[in-house]
Amino acid sequence: MAFPHENGGAWSIMEDVLLCECWVQIAHDPISGNEMKFSQMWKKILHKFVERSGSNRTESALSSRWKLLNRELAKWRDALTKAMNNHASGENLSDEIVQAQMWYGATRQGKKDFNHTQCWEVVKHCPKFSVIRTAPTVVLNETPLHDLQSLDSPMESPMSEDSPIQKEPRPIGRKAAKAKRGINSTSNSSKFLEEIASQNALRIEIDKKAQEDDRAMAIEFAKEREYKRKENEEKKDRETMAMDTSHMSPETKQYWKLERRAIMRRKLFQDDGPSNTDWLNDENP
Repeated sequence: MAFPHENGGAWSIMEDVLLCECWVQIAHDPISGNEMKFSQMWKKILHKFVERSGSNRTESALSSRWKLLNRELAKWRDALTKAMNNHASGENLSDEIVQAQMWYGATRQGKKDFNHTQCWEVVKHCPKFSVIRTAPTVVLNETPLHDLQSLDSPMESPMSEDSPIQKEPRPIGRKAAKAKRGINSTSNSSKFLEEIASQNALRIEIDKKAQEDDRAMAIEFAKEREYKRKENEEKKDRETMAMDTSHMSPETKQYWKLERRAIMRRKLFQDDGPSNTDWLNDENP
C-alpha cells in the first residue's frame, strides 16, 4: 500500500512509524545488527521501507528523517527520565507525562510539545531510548518541580532514636541474581512482543481500511466506465437511426435497415435502457 506522500514532501505519521519499525528490526537484529556497517544498514532499512509502503523515497531521505526523529526521541527520553526521577508521592503516570512535556518544552523554548508518541511506542524498548530511574532531585529553571523532604537531620527522620536499628537485607547470591535477571529479561521480552503485536494489529487495521477504500474506488471507476460505454453506444445508435439512406444502393439500404431493427430489438429487451426512446420511431425508409 502506498502512502499519501510517496513521491516526497511532508512526512506523514504513518511513514514516521514505519521508518521507526524498520530501524528497530534492522538495527536491532539479534544476528546481524551488531556487525552491520552503517551504509549496509540503511540499504536494508530502505528495502524494507519500500517493500512495506510502496514509497519511492530515497535512502538519503530516510536517513535525514531518522536523524530528526532520533534527536526528538532522545529529548523525549531525557524528559521522561527527569520526570520519573522527580516523581512525587501520589502522582500517577499522567502526572509524569505532564512534567515530561514541561521538560521537553523547556528544551524547545516552550514552542512545541512532543508529538511523536506513536514513534516512541515503537522504539521505547530499545537500549538507546531506555528510561532509567536515578535518585537525584531535578530542578527546572532553578525551581524544583516539587519539594522533597531531606532526611539528613535526625530531627526530621521518621525513625525515633529509640527505635531498634534495622538490619539491612542480606545480599542475594549469584544464582538468585541470575534467576532474577532471567525473570526480568523474560518480562521485558514479553512486553516487547506485546508492543509488536499491538503495532502489527494497528498496521493490519490501517491496511484493511486502505484495501476497503481501494475496493470502493474500483467499484466507482467500473460504474463510471460502464456509464460511458452505454453513453457511447446510445450515441452510435442514434446516429445509425438518423442516418439518411436515400442516396444509398439497395444493398447498403438493406444492411442499415437490418442494423436499425437490431437496435430496436435490443432496446426493447434492455431493462436499463435510455429514459427517452422516441427516437426509435424515427426510422428512415
